[in-house]
Amino acid sequence: MSRFVFNRALQSALVLLVMSFVIYGLMGLMPGDPIDLMITSDPKITTEDAARLRALYGLDIPITERYWHWLMGALSGDFGYSRMFAQPVFQIIWPALGNTAILLGLSFVLALVIALPLGALAATRPYSKLDYSINLVLFAGISVPPFWLALLLITLFSVVFGILPAGGTAQAAGVNDFWESAKYLILPIASLTVASIGGHARYMRASMIETLRHCFIRTARAKGLSPWQVITGHALRNALIPVVTVIALDFGFLFSGALVTETIFAYPGMGKLIFDAIMGNDYNLALITLLFATALTLLGNFMADLAYNTLDPRLSFKDMDA
Repeated sequence: MSRFVFNRALQSALVLLVMSFVIYGLMGLMPGDPIDLMITSDPKITTEDAARLRALYGLDIPITERYWHWLMGALSGDFGYSRMFAQPVFQIIWPALGNTAILLGLSFVLALVIALPLGALAATRPYSKLDYSINLVLFAGISVPPFWLALLLITLFSVVFGILPAGGTAQAAGVNDFWESAKYLILPIASLTVASIGGHARYMRASMIETLRHCFIRTARAKGLSPWQVITGHALRNALIPVVTVIALDFGFLFSGALVTETIFAYPGMGKLIFDAIMGNDYNLALITLLFATALTLLGNFMADLAYNTLDPRLSFKDMDA
């Protein structure tokens, strides 16, 4: 296992290195730079002032040289300052990351708790009325645009009934009570959960149907096991193997934020922060946030490999490393 962990760590480091160069290059190819934004906001800045600022920020040298300076600083622990917030980038990221972890973490867990049993239940009676009914609900959830669902929830529960806040956070509203604070999360969590249930349940249904066709399932039934024992003791564990891959890929998205939902509900999470950093040409903040999302995606894939070995002991770390 130690060799497997070392190889994965080396591969992840190479991926992050390549991604840092690609992201930095794409940011540098965007039209304009931070100084152009300063000039737009303050027309009194002269050409000489603009040139001096570009030299101060290192924008007057080739992008490859700028990237090299950033990389050397990052390797020494200096990830730079955010131009928009005038603070070290990690001081900006942690609050947004905490907000996103609460919002998307709760919605992610809730979606899995609902979707996996629902998909397994539909697979036990394929092409029956129960299966068609569940699929109808799942397709409805997949088809509804997230922004439309969010606006519908706000209109219904905030405008019509007036029982839930339309957006924001409890900290911004100065609310300290736990239950009152939880009200600010209900609508965005509901919006994200409904959008996620359909996809995960459909994956679970397809995987379970395929698993129930295998010979070992017929053998378990021939031994006289009850349908519940066959499903929970044999089929479910094997059906989860391909589903774990999808869950692992969603892990990176989990902490990169949901831009549309966070924007509609005025929620200060990672998605909104990444968008603002890119639009504001805040190189350091945009680069670190995107690399952080990449690192978490790689971590999710590593955790999926560990889950494969737990679900199917026949899979060794040597086989997965190959």
